[in-house]
Amino acid sequence: MRHLRWLAVVVFAGCMQRETRDDETKAERDQHESFNDQALKGAGLYTANCAKCHGVLGEGTKKAPRVVDMDKGALSLNPPAEAKKRTMQFVTVADVAKFVVANMPADDAGKLSEDDYFRILAFDLKANGAKVGNEHLDMARAANLVIPREGDQLKGEERPSTSMR
Repeated sequence: MRHLRWLAVVVFAGCMQRETRDDETKAERDQHESFNDQALKGAGLYTANCAKCHGVLGEGTKKAPRVVDMDKGALSLNPPAEAKKRTMQFVTVADVAKFVVANMPADDAGKLSEDDYFRILAFDLKANGAKVGNEHLDMARAANLVIPREGDQLKGEERPSTSMR
């Protein structure tokens, strides 16, 4: 009998939790998504929307530059000489985000939601070894993540307004 009562409590609690989740809007749920969850979802989004131009492993192709392996030129400070769309420097992660939201995918720019662009960016940062904690990545946070240059490593936790080392 005790087990039945416990089961009833668990089922009731699950139903109450489900009602709370249903009341929460998708936007609110997305804002609570951790960086790691964003990166996991971003992997599929990258494959579907970016890999055909940037390569399955982010290695770059004849169509688009690499987005993984910063020591080989990914996310370079200045636009590559052959860049067709990029004219701005990538100092912060927000600089990358602004460019990507406005210009990618190249054949249908702006087709994704901003949340999906940040999921892809989280995936790319993870693929580059960035350790920026697990806090949700959005434009405000991205503005405080400076892309390391010249031998800096993508290690450590985010430091406001400093490198994402």
